[in-house]
Amino acid sequence: MNNFIPQATTSVSPSRTSSATTSAVGSPASALSFISKGWREVKDSADADLRLMKDRANSFKNLASSFDRELENFINSASSFSVPAIKSTTNSEIDFVKKLQPKLSEFRRVYSSPEFSRKVLEKWSRPTRPRIRIDLSAIRNAIVEEAEVDGGERVRVGKTRVRLREFKWDWKGEGEGEGESDDGEEGFKDWEPIRALKTKLKDFEVKKSPDEIFGAWKNNELVEKLKSSLKAFRWESQDSKEVPPLDVPELLAYFVRQSEPFLDQLGVRKDICDKIVGSLCSKRKNQLLLHSLSGGDSSVIESDNVNDELDLRIASVLQSTGHHYDGGFWSDFVKHNPSDKKRHVAIVTTASLPWMTGTAVNPLFRAAYLAKSAKQKVTLLVPWLCKSDQELVYPNKLTFNSPEEQELYIKNWLEERTGFKADFKISFYPGKFSKERRSIIPTGDTTQFISSKDADIAILEEPEHLNWYHHGKRWTDKFNHVVGVVHTNYLEYIKREKNGALQAFFVNHINNLIARAHCHKVLRLSAATQDLPKSIVCNIHGVNPKFIEIGEKLASEMAAGQQAFSKGAYFLGKMVWAKGYRELINLLSKHKNELDSLKLDVFGHGEDAQEVQSTANNLNLNLNFQKGRDHADDSLHGYKVFINPSVSDVLCTATAEALAMGKFVVCADHPSNEFFTSFPNCFTYKTSEEFVAKVKEALAKEPQPLTPEQRYRLSWEAATERFMEHSDLDKLLEMDQNRLKPNKNTMIKSVSLPNLSDMVDGGMAFAHFCFTGSELLRLATGAIPGSRNYDKQHSKDLNLLPPQVEDPIYHW
Repeated sequence: MNNFIPQATTSVSPSRTSSATTSAVGSPASALSFISKGWREVKDSADADLRLMKDRANSFKNLASSFDRELENFINSASSFSVPAIKSTTNSEIDFVKKLQPKLSEFRRVYSSPEFSRKVLEKWSRPTRPRIRIDLSAIRNAIVEEAEVDGGERVRVGKTRVRLREFKWDWKGEGEGEGESDDGEEGFKDWEPIRALKTKLKDFEVKKSPDEIFGAWKNNELVEKLKSSLKAFRWESQDSKEVPPLDVPELLAYFVRQSEPFLDQLGVRKDICDKIVGSLCSKRKNQLLLHSLSGGDSSVIESDNVNDELDLRIASVLQSTGHHYDGGFWSDFVKHNPSDKKRHVAIVTTASLPWMTGTAVNPLFRAAYLAKSAKQKVTLLVPWLCKSDQELVYPNKLTFNSPEEQELYIKNWLEERTGFKADFKISFYPGKFSKERRSIIPTGDTTQFISSKDADIAILEEPEHLNWYHHGKRWTDKFNHVVGVVHTNYLEYIKREKNGALQAFFVNHINNLIARAHCHKVLRLSAATQDLPKSIVCNIHGVNPKFIEIGEKLASEMAAGQQAFSKGAYFLGKMVWAKGYRELINLLSKHKNELDSLKLDVFGHGEDAQEVQSTANNLNLNLNFQKGRDHADDSLHGYKVFINPSVSDVLCTATAEALAMGKFVVCADHPSNEFFTSFPNCFTYKTSEEFVAKVKEALAKEPQPLTPEQRYRLSWEAATERFMEHSDLDKLLEMDQNRLKPNKNTMIKSVSLPNLSDMVDGGMAFAHFCFTGSELLRLATGAIPGSRNYDKQHSKDLNLLPPQVEDPIYHW
């Protein structure tokens, strides 16, 4: 019945119709035709509606008859079915149904009679809004009068209890009230929730203002909690309106501080930049002070650290604006995420055994002791030389036919000296030996020899050396954390060459550029090295455990009253002028008479061996040259004094080894020897006269045995601890232990502001990549011809793709 629309009740005014039709149609005949047609359509529609109403009335009558029959069948079946156990409970229900039957029959007769249908049709034919009202009061009154069960409130039918008071149904059309109806019948009260809803709706009709409607909710506790929760979700701070914007001096100060990398390349020192920033920030601080004094506010920041003040100021302004930055102009955030809980450390160095140089030995020990802790997986990446280069570099013309053969040699040498089998991987990258630079230069993109799954943490031993001609992916783009370890003072070596000052100037800036572009942090073994960006000074090298064992043995012999040192002084090092041989010859020739009784044994070999020996012989110096040998050789244990006048070393490994064996060391008062000055057996000198005095004092005295603390400071265990601390690896590992297994879908944390320094570093990396891609520029700066990519021999030895496949050349 809800979809019924009584079209027959629609009335049309004759005057309005005639005027409308006259205006719409030109002749009276057409108007009459239109009106008759309209009435026919109305009549047909009304007849159809009446037929539909009669059909629905008949269906309702049939439903009542069916219900009556079902009720009779239920009574008959209930009277014929009896169970002694439940007879007492069913009798009352059957009696109730029997009493209810006449009422239902009366209801059926009333609403199925033709009189009821006639009255309904009369009401529907009225021009007013149609309305149907079904009065079920007879059923309700019968139920209330006859079924006083459970205190007159409930009637039990089976296992279900029905609350009789809920049967307050009232179907009324619009405009009817709660009192008497139009027919004089008594109205029913609405159901309680409906009554409440109607009351609220009436309030909305009366109260027009939203403040009047929602005024009662303002001080509600639930509303206050909801408001506080919504405030917590806001990006901006509650005090954002109180933060003043950045002024021009602050913007200039921040710009200058972020431009320090670029200004450093132009020759503007960092201290000058700091003074500019300080002066700009001091103007702003004075303005704030005057403002606070005039306003009676004494909460001005009184920190002496200008950088901290500027950072706090920038952070507060950014927080007030709700700004968030999720990327970098040159940055690549898609990096390795370890699949297990262990981090992967790749140590890349510029030399390998059997070449006994610092960059071959120290990274090897570092890899062994990092792998020993079992907190991370370690890969040592060393250069592979073709046989022609191996004969030039390795002693006694020792060569290897395959990388596996050299790897076995390296691990056997290491295990013999450390006493344990280190669990780390050794990989090789192609390299070529430069006779002019007397060093190995990487060829091709070295980063591709570390797989993406292991590209987590990189330790670049001599980062400037590795990247001078590096034409490949940026290390900081492929690895999550890159640490550079500076071994060599290249500027000191270059200054001794022809046009050394000019070359040193360019190399100084190139090294700065490389450090910024490819490293997150740089560790300098001593202050003797170039002051590179992002760098700190820390000795992260130890000595071979074998030297400490030798020192303990000699100390026990001395404690037993035996003579541990039967020989005098010696010097050991690669025989090139830059390794201290020039300084040694100058000191001995200058004080030849004072040191006439000194007989110095020199052990070493190198490119300048013949020239060094001829110079010493021409000066008639008391030097005994011998072949180079391992410092731990038995023939060297009896020497008491190790003399090392070199000022070109960064941190002399031989000096540390001599101290570990309990010997005296006489060395220059130089930043490279600063770590050793705390040991009692280390004698330093500033002048040549002091050199003579220290040598004589060392020869006349007996060295003091090292304490356990001093031995531990020289060990690789202590050096590894210092490395973990100053390279921030301990922080990375601690972060991994405090969080769950890494997830590849983890969202990268956003930074508050794009770092201009990172953008400058990225720009420098891109410029360096373009520079090293030009073969002409590479050759002009001293690169090995054809070293941008590996050659056929390297591809054959290392099982790599052919060079023409790795770096194809297309011709059109």
